[in-house]
Amino acid sequence: MARKDVSNKNFESAMEEIEQVVEQIESGELSLEESLAAYEKGVGLVKFCYQKLNEVEKRIEFLVKDKEGKLQLKVLENLPAEDNDDD
Repeated sequence: MARKDVSNKNFESAMEEIEQVVEQIESGELSLEESLAAYEKGVGLVKFCYQKLNEVEKRIEFLVKDKEGKLQLKVLENLPAEDNDDD
């Protein structure tokens, strides 16, 4: 699936399209070539969804305990650098 085909999609519409592709393939009504094309389309959609999930994951905030046991709000993308407190 070409990038331009998914550039204007959101995560939810891509997931719906993946479900449709799976149904088409599982129906057994597609020819081998059509099945391969549908599979390739599905792989492109899955990659798009993983990319979107990774983007969202970087923005997720969650509570973690600091050294004193107090809860602090931290952004996920900052954790790797902050977890390395050996300095």
